[in-house]
Amino acid sequence: MLASLTLLLGLPLALAAEGPSCPPLVTVTFDNATIPGLLGQWTYIAAASRYPPHLKEIKAVKYEIFSFSPGSHEDELNVTEIIRLNETCVVQNTGKIQVFWHNSTLEFVNNEVTSASRLIQSDKDLLIMKHINDDLPSLSLSARTFNVSKEHLEEFKAYMRCLGFTEDEMFFTSEKDACPLPEEKTGEDKVEPQLG
Repeated sequence: MLASLTLLLGLPLALAAEGPSCPPLVTVTFDNATIPGLLGQWTYIAAASRYPPHLKEIKAVKYEIFSFSPGSHEDELNVTEIIRLNETCVVQNTGKIQVFWHNSTLEFVNNEVTSASRLIQSDKDLLIMKHINDDLPSLSLSARTFNVSKEHLEEFKAYMRCLGFTEDEMFFTSEKDACPLPEEKTGEDKVEPQLG
């Protein structure tokens, strides 16, 4: 009797200590509107990862704009990126994304590096991607503009906390580190194309 009373009295404290409830990471099932909805320009905002190659990359990315355009067939997208990696701006036009309709997965292929991801259901102007890497959590946030609402940013941070990431493990880009677009090049801050 005493043991069950102790258990009942301790239960509310244990439930209160569990922390906030986790929003479900509901993935998008691809349909005919999914891929056309991805086309165009996106601004990379934040990410966190426990997958060593991704972690190294997200620590180095200070700012990134990328765009998706139709590939040579319906199962392929072309990717163009303008990235500030540490102090250097680079333009990359070599990436391709393979669309796998049967399991609603995107696979990014750049030279010999591949990485698969699934889209998380959210606002149409947000691109939240759960990267699939040997059960090591990785999540990234991009948006149509750099200015993401506080609510959307909090939604993303809640997902990150539920995956076990702390604020210190989340890496955010900064608009002050934006690279000039190719048509905006100046003599001082050149955008250097990266040969792939």
